[in-house]
Amino acid sequence: MISIATLGPDGSAGCQAARKYAPDATLRFYNRIPDIINAFISEETDLAIIPIYNTREGEIKEYFRLMEQLEEGYWIDNIVLPINLSLGALQQQDGTRQIKTIVGRGSVFKQCEDYIAENHPTATLMTVQDIDMAIADIKNRNLLDQAVIESEELLHRHGLEIITREVAPHNRTRFAVLGSNLASQTGYDATAIITHPLRDRVGVLVDILGEFTRRGINILDLRSENDIRTQKLQIYIEAEGHIGDELLSRTLESIEKNIIQEEDCLKLLGSFPRVDMRVKKIKTFGFIGTGDMSSWFADRLENEGYRTLMTGRSTTLRPEQMIPQVDVVIVCVPISVTADTIRQYGGMLQDGQALILLAGESENTLKAAMEVTRQGVEIMLVHNLWGPQAVTMKDKNASVVRTSRSGVFCGEFEAFLYKHGADIFQDTPDKHDLLMGVGQKLPTIISVAMASALREHGINCKDIGSHSTLTSRYGILAMARVHNQNPRTYAEIMATGGDGRKIVRSFAKNLLELIELAEEGDITKLCDLMDQNRNYLTPTFLDARMKQARAVDEVLTRAGMKGEA
Repeated sequence: MISIATLGPDGSAGCQAARKYAPDATLRFYNRIPDIINAFISEETDLAIIPIYNTREGEIKEYFRLMEQLEEGYWIDNIVLPINLSLGALQQQDGTRQIKTIVGRGSVFKQCEDYIAENHPTATLMTVQDIDMAIADIKNRNLLDQAVIESEELLHRHGLEIITREVAPHNRTRFAVLGSNLASQTGYDATAIITHPLRDRVGVLVDILGEFTRRGINILDLRSENDIRTQKLQIYIEAEGHIGDELLSRTLESIEKNIIQEEDCLKLLGSFPRVDMRVKKIKTFGFIGTGDMSSWFADRLENEGYRTLMTGRSTTLRPEQMIPQVDVVIVCVPISVTADTIRQYGGMLQDGQALILLAGESENTLKAAMEVTRQGVEIMLVHNLWGPQAVTMKDKNASVVRTSRSGVFCGEFEAFLYKHGADIFQDTPDKHDLLMGVGQKLPTIISVAMASALREHGINCKDIGSHSTLTSRYGILAMARVHNQNPRTYAEIMATGGDGRKIVRSFAKNLLELIELAEEGDITKLCDLMDQNRNYLTPTFLDARMKQARAVDEVLTRAGMKGEA
């Protein structure tokens, strides 16, 4: 039978956490976290359980220093425990109770500050380490004007009367489990490290974080503190992933060798199943569509601890079988069949579920969704402006079109995008489609038309670069990029409906007018047109885009970048 060191007494939060983790374990109670750590280090117990974070109190700073003392052993798991604190006192018959002193542990007072300030602002707070002894003293001396804040279980065990229940709502504590061996990988893990005291160097924290950012690794927790003895900086980081994951291990190796540049400057505290102090409403996502983009999102949702189900033409599991099993249905199919797919399956969703549309066309898509689904079904459209080849969604654009039926599930998915660094833009359906006409539909049509002109006139690709300015080369680059990828993707973009068609038609009309003016040699009217456009395009916009263009120019003019084009 295993033994566990934890904060006492019997019935305390530490006791409850230990019982939750290992119901049959032998528990040894201590009044201080340092005593728990020492008991584990000296092998008096097999495991140790210590509080490290409370939703009302914040981090328990004491553990920051003590975890560093672990020469043997690791942080292997977590327990998140609801903390239900009540106010109790000796029973009093006449009902004229006046509370002059409240007894409790220091951390309890921090968690109950709001309650005490509102209900007992004049009471004296007495902080104790041994709550059992304090309650025994109250009973022995019959102190009717003293009350105790602790768990209801502990108060009942001592025979105290409960005066007020749940004095600190929304109160949860995260406990760390310490063990001798590193925890195995689960696929939904986190790793905690701490640096040894660091030499002063400008930008070291930014550079360390940059190593995680550029690899798309999310930081779950970050704090710093000066080492007591040397007063040098120490940094604690908790990051997503297991130390056995190649991506994370290479990141830590790069930080040690290239950033801090000190051997053995990182101490691994442990890897463990990831814990989320936030309350997640969604448990399961179901995808209709098994393409690369569906798989891309499914992988990242699973890494967040969600369960995902995939359905499509080639899967054994059918959409109609999947829909009753999930909280959120995501439709991710080619643009041309999105509306038909929604009409086929949208009516199967029940009130309390959500339908999220990963689609590049908004008006017709959302209209279909609102028509065929029940009123209690949440609906939102997300247009991710990146492809499945992207490593992360950080700094990538995402257009989000919320509806009158977008609720908590839609909000949680949007929070998932935000967490991973997407730049989110809130659109209306018509605004989305109009801007997609400018940003995708029209540039794609121009690229395809340009390539068709080269083909029709038999122009040799090798000759294009020799007759291009840097400005004209931008269009050539776009043309090449479009034709270097899956043609179906760009055919779908060109065929989208909605207000994006207005942009293409307007461009075609203006193009014909410009051709006529150019062939007539009317330089004056052409200049007037460009001046009108320049007055419409703001100086801020023009200056910013000019800076971007010059940055591209610099890359294109480097040796070896000209190529054949």
